[in-house]
Amino acid sequence: MNRERDSETTIEEDTQPNDEVVPYSDDETEDELDEQEPAVEPEQNRVNREAEENREPVRKECTWQVKANDRSFHEQPQFMNTKFFCLKESKYASNAIKTYKYNAITFLPMNLFEQFKRAANFYFLILLILQARHRMDKEINNRTCEVIKDGRFKTAKWKDVQVGDVIRLKKNDFIPADILLLSSSEPNSLCYVETAELDGETNLKFKMSLEVTDRYLQKESALATFDGFVECEEPNNRLDKFTGTLFWRNTSYSLDADKILLRGCVIRNTDYCHGLIIFAGADTKIMKNSGKTRFKRTKIDYLMNYMVYTIFVVLILLSAGLAIGHAYWEAQVGNYSWYLYDGEDYTPSYRGFLNFWGYIIILNTMVPISLYVSVEVIRLGQSYFINWDLQMYYSEKDTPAKSRTTTLNEQLGQIHYIFSDKTGTLTQNIMTFKKCCINGQIYGDHRDASQHHHSRMDEVDFSWNTFADGKLVFYDHYLIEQIQSGKESEVRQFFFLLAICHTVMVDRSDGQINYQAASPDEGALVTAARNFGFAFLARTQNTITISELGTERTYNVLAILDFNSDRKRMSIIVRTPEGHIRLYCKGADTVIYERLHPMNPTKQETQDALDVFANETLRTLCLCYKEISENEYEEWNKKFMAASIASSNRDEALDKVYEEIEKDLILLGATAIEDKLQDGVPETISKLAKADIKIWVLTGDKKETAENIGFACELLTEDTTICYGEDISALLHTRRENQKNRGGVYAKFAPVVNEPFFPTGGNRALIITGSWLNEILLEKKTKRSKILKLKFPRTEEERRMRTQSKRRLEANKEQQQKNFVDLACECSAVICCRVTPKQKAMVVELVKKYKKAITLAIGDGANDVNMIKTAHIGVGISGQEGMQAVMSSDYSFAQFRYLQRLLLVHGRWSYIRMCKFLRYFFYKNFAFTLVHFWYSFFNGYSAQTVYEDWFITLYNVLYSSLPVLLVGLLDQDVSDKLSLRFPSLYVVGQKDLLFNYKKFFISLFHGILTSMILFFIPLGAYLQTMGQDGEAPSDYQSFAVTVASALIITVNFQIGLDTSYWTFVNAFSIFGSIALYFGIMFDFHSAGIHVLFPSAFQFTGTAPNALRQPYLWLTIILTVAVCLLPIIAIRFLSMTIWPSDSDKIQKNRKRYKEEEQWKRRQNVFRRGASSRRSAYAFSHQRGYADLISSGRSIRKKRSPLDAIIADGTAEYRRTVDS
Repeated sequence: MNRERDSETTIEEDTQPNDEVVPYSDDETEDELDEQEPAVEPEQNRVNREAEENREPVRKECTWQVKANDRSFHEQPQFMNTKFFCLKESKYASNAIKTYKYNAITFLPMNLFEQFKRAANFYFLILLILQARHRMDKEINNRTCEVIKDGRFKTAKWKDVQVGDVIRLKKNDFIPADILLLSSSEPNSLCYVETAELDGETNLKFKMSLEVTDRYLQKESALATFDGFVECEEPNNRLDKFTGTLFWRNTSYSLDADKILLRGCVIRNTDYCHGLIIFAGADTKIMKNSGKTRFKRTKIDYLMNYMVYTIFVVLILLSAGLAIGHAYWEAQVGNYSWYLYDGEDYTPSYRGFLNFWGYIIILNTMVPISLYVSVEVIRLGQSYFINWDLQMYYSEKDTPAKSRTTTLNEQLGQIHYIFSDKTGTLTQNIMTFKKCCINGQIYGDHRDASQHHHSRMDEVDFSWNTFADGKLVFYDHYLIEQIQSGKESEVRQFFFLLAICHTVMVDRSDGQINYQAASPDEGALVTAARNFGFAFLARTQNTITISELGTERTYNVLAILDFNSDRKRMSIIVRTPEGHIRLYCKGADTVIYERLHPMNPTKQETQDALDVFANETLRTLCLCYKEISENEYEEWNKKFMAASIASSNRDEALDKVYEEIEKDLILLGATAIEDKLQDGVPETISKLAKADIKIWVLTGDKKETAENIGFACELLTEDTTICYGEDISALLHTRRENQKNRGGVYAKFAPVVNEPFFPTGGNRALIITGSWLNEILLEKKTKRSKILKLKFPRTEEERRMRTQSKRRLEANKEQQQKNFVDLACECSAVICCRVTPKQKAMVVELVKKYKKAITLAIGDGANDVNMIKTAHIGVGISGQEGMQAVMSSDYSFAQFRYLQRLLLVHGRWSYIRMCKFLRYFFYKNFAFTLVHFWYSFFNGYSAQTVYEDWFITLYNVLYSSLPVLLVGLLDQDVSDKLSLRFPSLYVVGQKDLLFNYKKFFISLFHGILTSMILFFIPLGAYLQTMGQDGEAPSDYQSFAVTVASALIITVNFQIGLDTSYWTFVNAFSIFGSIALYFGIMFDFHSAGIHVLFPSAFQFTGTAPNALRQPYLWLTIILTVAVCLLPIIAIRFLSMTIWPSDSDKIQKNRKRYKEEEQWKRRQNVFRRGASSRRSAYAFSHQRGYADLISSGRSIRKKRSPLDAIIADGTAEYRRTVDS
């Protein structure tokens, strides 16, 4: 037992997952994991190891090699991989990307392969057109950048740059490939990048080049002669990791992720930068995270396949039965009837065999080619309706909705689960200052300068402030009065703190001040202070300049105590112009309150304000300050300087020193920021929930931020019981133990017990981080002990043990994942935060696998591409994070709120129309084809057709095609407004109620009955009859005309009964089809066309002669009546006794003319009872404090690195000596 457990263990199995960490190491190798923890080596392993060591050693090193400015280096034979037989291609990908499914060469074979998955499509070749993704890829591949060629920078297209090229990028340029930063226009070759397409974060991050490349590779001539050689890891999908070495000038330099600029990022606040391309095109990390382009097919497509198989079986059985009947008839009758002799002496059996193929041909119209052609026409039309929908058009960005596929429309009406990104999808990526609490009083309501509340109030006029940006919308005039009057010093102190306590960078362009912050919250707070009269103007390494109500003052910055995910606060220590030393601090209330002075008078009032803000789903932050004496600062500064240059555990040492000064703080108040949702998000989520669609939020953002958005968009409420990772882990562990205990010898025969995880009733939600997700789903990487890892030697027993262990682990993992999905699906909402693109796709795949549910993924960034491709339907938001998600999506639009219309209107209508079309199409073809079956009993099973050949040819093309096509395109049971007002109507698609095997067999049975009526009533009428002119109308051709006429009238009136939404076009198509039939029939039966084509038109004069008999018209009317009256009666009884929801709404539609206004759920606030705290969104990495305090970000004359280090050391020594 112990031996089995030891054979495979999990790394760090005793440690708890870190909620703050994004588990990006998706491609960790076993070798990397083995290095983390040494294993105990058994004696047998030692023998195995020695045997391995005697073999030729394999050198473990970085195998990806890049040579600067040398394209021929990468074309050497050792870098070529065999692709197909003798065809070879370079291991280095070109920089052109491909997100489309086909190209000019592969379009035909791949599209045929896809079409032939449909069983009936062997009748024809191509239905689809090449998708529009070629156009999007061409646009991106043809973007330009500057590349070193022939010693000069020249403009080149993205698709033409290669690994090893040196390129130059400018401000606001997209990065074309994964490049090694060589130098930039900024001090120390800093480069600021926006990574929104990678991780959804809009705050800037900084990269910095090697000191040696910064010093020597600034000029074009130096870059042109640069011949550095890079060895690094192979291409992978780890966004935050990079390992490599640069060899240049006989020296090696270590490379890490901080020196790499990734494709998809945007250059910000940097005039220009230079880089060496390391990975290009498909090898880039963003493309490695994109996943494979999948062929998507609808649930109805799969169902149609099985129905076509069923029809094939029925066709073969009918043909075989009729062939056997013909063989028997030939043996009993045909061989003894001299007048039937055809000159061929075939045996009855052989004649039966020939008739089998004859009936295959005659009855093949049960599966006509026109079915699939019509399906594609309907889908194409529905796609255009989505494109033309003005209510899904976003005028602010001139962005219409776009259906980028024509094959998935009806599946939009069957969605069970929606997986949504947060940043840019649910939110606008805009932080807005809404309210604040200063000295115990809340500001931000609608108040005038006299502190009187008003229901309506004009916006505050900030024109008195020359630095105001004019974008802040604020209604509390009393706060402005307090600032300008200066009656309460705490009010001015509050905004002064916001203006000075931060790590924001300032940039002036065209006379305007622009801020760049490490987090969007921080940028919003500094901008708010600017609007209220305290504007941050400039900073140097040791000073910061503030405009205080028009007066500029400069403060000496003594220390910046940066924030991180553990501290959840930041502080700044400054010396005022008067010589006073103060510490200003801001942070999450949970950490600030622990460090307050016991005698804070407004502590409780501020606590109550925090509860109010949290209840309004605002992001809160506490502000405080402290006076510091000169002696206290000097003593603390010595410890601070010592910790700053610590050679080991520097961060821990700094945090410990920070703790010593951040205590006994005086509370000023709290801020409240709104992470602004997109318009209509709560309403959309509410309506989708009423449609029984579950929404899961998958985001790379922090847990607190994701939870806050959950409350803002009403996925979560105050009544929701939230389960976190540790709670879920405990529940799943208990369930797994119970399952193991129920196992044993008879486990295979025991019934599966699906017990709920939670008691019935109650509203529950699951919030889980990426680290916990890996832990729970057993996705943590494992290392195997050497006994199982070594390949030589290995006994049969060891092979058996390894196989059993692997199977046991796989079974355990699969059961654990199923349990997790079952548990999550019991929750009303699921929020997965701090997850990687790969984890997003994994969650979608798990729900698809274990719930067999139709899924939809929606996002706006490159980090959502894998999820979008994995889901049954992918939707891209044309947002602030580029077009990568849109390029990989099936549908795209500009706002999340349009999703309700896409699903509840277009999706539902498309599903209903397609189901109605298919049911009717099968019915009309069964009714048409099976008449031949009944006729066979009266013609010796001779494969003789009932109808004229031209009628068979034109039946599905002209006589019955247009009405059903229009129903498939235009029909609607209720209007779009009623569809949105009653989301519960959507449920029919989720439950497959309108098209399934039951509905298929009902259509089959209906077609059989109609065919019997169509054949036997005219047959009975024709027996022993005489026309008015003494001529017998009971000839074969007259009978064919009678049956055909009754069939056309019946099937066209039947589609009229199935039509819910009547227009002139529908009516014209039905009666026009009938008129067209009679017109063509009279033409084809005329003498003139028979003279021209005697062999092709043989029913000469039949229609005029037969249809002049009133008796035949009476027969046609009787046949049509018997076919349709029972249907009318059944429909009437059904709508009267068992009406559907749509029937009820349609009946009472006049009552619902007024559009129902959605109202936000009202939360009952209980003072002091809120257990939820809306946290400040700290940056996912340390801020810019190190850059500011070191002076690396400040523009000044460049100095050699050794001189900077020497100066810093000397300064520290002088401080210690003093």
